[in-house]
Amino acid sequence: MRNILLTISFDGTAYHGWQVQENAVTVQQTLQDAYEKICGSRDNITGCSRTDSGVHANMYCCNIRTLSEMPCQKLVEAMNAVLPDDISVSDCADVPYDFHARYDCKSKEYIYQIWNSPNKNPFLYKYSYRHKYPLDADFLDAQAKQFIRKADFRAFCAAGSSVEDTVRDVTQAEVKRDGDLVTFRVCANGFLYNMVRIMTGTLLDISSGKIPPGTIEDIILSGDRQRAGFTARPEGLFLNKVIY
Repeated sequence: MRNILLTISFDGTAYHGWQVQENAVTVQQTLQDAYEKICGSRDNITGCSRTDSGVHANMYCCNIRTLSEMPCQKLVEAMNAVLPDDISVSDCADVPYDFHARYDCKSKEYIYQIWNSPNKNPFLYKYSYRHKYPLDADFLDAQAKQFIRKADFRAFCAAGSSVEDTVRDVTQAEVKRDGDLVTFRVCANGFLYNMVRIMTGTLLDISSGKIPPGTIEDIILSGDRQRAGFTARPEGLFLNKVIY
């Protein structure tokens, strides 16, 4: 028995998130189908994170404990030959048997893309949130810096989450502009349900005046979801980097 680590990327548009669901197509199910076709066994594939419906990944890691002896490079080639075009395997490596893609992850980086223009972009509408009103990226970058802390982020967690420990350590948060594309980048040791989307909505609500500037720290300390901003749509969100 061996344990292998797959590094993949995917366009989440056609999928109901990562985790296998009844009567819904997911990334995990699609990977398991491809792996079973190649190796003849339906081994469990453990992901580094749950992603919501419509969310994308530039980098996503998952491990498989398997009896298959197929060399890693051959498995990468075989998986890419079988998988649909919106999922790609970029790397495969043997790892210790007790390695766990989720629990051994030290931190993750997400980006959220905002198309900031009065005009639509037909090439980015599946991969960004369109905000037609002007955004001051430098101002929002200064606001985003208030997220950097180890704290209870329950105010930035969607209702319905079963997670009991809502303390997270956010080590990076920044907003940058490249032409009409504004990107919010955030890195932490873990994220709560819809946390990045709520962070993004809060920044946009600060920009529009619905939330006063300089109050993100107070919102975090309050623990009150009602004080934070709206939950931004999933299309603009990418899991960008997984760090072990």
